Amino acid sequence: MKTPVYNMKGEQVDTLIIDEQTLGGEINAALVKQAYVRYHANLRQGSARTRGRGEVQGSTRKIYKQKGTGRARMGANRTPIRKGGGHTFAKKKRRQEYHLDMPVKMRRKANRNALLAKLIDNEVVVIDNLSFNSPATKGFTELLSVCSIDRSCLVALRPDNRNARLAARNVDFVTVCAAHELTCFNLLNHRKLMIAKSDLEAWLGGPSSRTDKTFRQRAVAEASS
Repeated sequence: MKTPVYNMKGEQVDTLIIDEQTLGGEINAALVKQAYVRYHANLRQGSARTRGRGEVQGSTRKIYKQKGTGRARMGANRTPIRKGGGHTFAKKKRRQEYHLDMPVKMRRKANRNALLAKLIDNEVVVIDNLSFNSPATKGFTELLSVCSIDRSCLVALRPDNRNARLAARNVDFVTVCAAHELTCFNLLNHRKLMIAKSDLEAWLGGPSSRTDKTFRQRAVAEASS
């Protein structure tokens, strides 16, 4: 797969060849959806709370006597059947109750598969050198204009690319993330992906894109030597 590489003026200056087989070969929709649901569920705070009848404010006195009124018997005003009373089954959720997990290999395959979907739909904008002399938002908006980006865009940057990060953070439809933290969740939540050529090559060859054990074994060997 050939992906065009543009300069800061929006002109194509190079072509990046990416092997589709390293990204899964074909789109596995079920795997991508499972990973997307996992990322989304793990963002939940688990802070939903409702009060039971013993937690709402109010008196425990019986509203009126049991017999002789001709009305139905009634207890305190904090019962669930009365307005302002407590909930019958009060919510006491925790963050751990929403937590989902997936094997590392499946997560990495889903991330690469999401990138493959972006590449097939021509929604990846690769820049040869994504850097700015100053942290000015005007320069970044001009880059978006020449690249014909006017909708939600995910900009993946190196942590040390300070000027580009500061220039992009003020644009409403732009989200900035670290280049090594690309996941299927933030990829699919944005229409476009903008990334530097070197950062994309580093991600494709880094640990985030490895699904076999060779990379881990080599890392362990280098650490032990």
